[in-house]
Amino acid sequence: MQAHISDLATPVLLSQAPVWINELPCHVTAGFPSPAEDHMVQRVDLMTQLIRHPQATYLLRVRGESMRDAGIFDGDVVMVDRAITPRSGQVVVAVVDGDFVCKTLYQRAGRIKLKAANVTFPDITPKEGQTLEIWGVVIAAIKQFRT
Repeated sequence: MQAHISDLATPVLLSQAPVWINELPCHVTAGFPSPAEDHMVQRVDLMTQLIRHPQATYLLRVRGESMRDAGIFDGDVVMVDRAITPRSGQVVVAVVDGDFVCKTLYQRAGRIKLKAANVTFPDITPKEGQTLEIWGVVIAAIKQFRT
C-alpha cells in the first residue's frame, strides 16, 4: 500500500481570508516554562507564516504509512505548493499512472526515483511507458491529535 492522497478529485484551495491564532514569543522546551511568558501573547496569521503561493497551495489528506519515517502518517493533512520547483530530496506529491502518491523525490543523472520513508514499502522507479508527474512540493504536514 502506498501513501495515497485521498479525495483528490476535489482538492481544497485554501481561503485567502486570514486565519488568526495566538503566538507566544518563545520556544517550547522540555524544562520548566518561564512564568513571564504566560502573558506575552500576540496574534499572527497562520496562513502567511506557512504559505508563499496562496493560489497554488492545496491541502490533501494522506492515506497509508509509507512516509512515516519522514513524519507523515496515515490521516495527516499535507500542505502542497504547486508553484515551487521540485528538487531532489524534497517530499513531493506525484502522479504515477494516474495515482497520487506522496514520496521523497530523488534525481540523479537524469533519472528519477520516488523513495518511500518506510523500509517496508518499495521505492518507485518509473519504467518505460509509465507516466510520472511531480504535482507539487509538500511544505507542511498537519496532525490532529485526538483528545
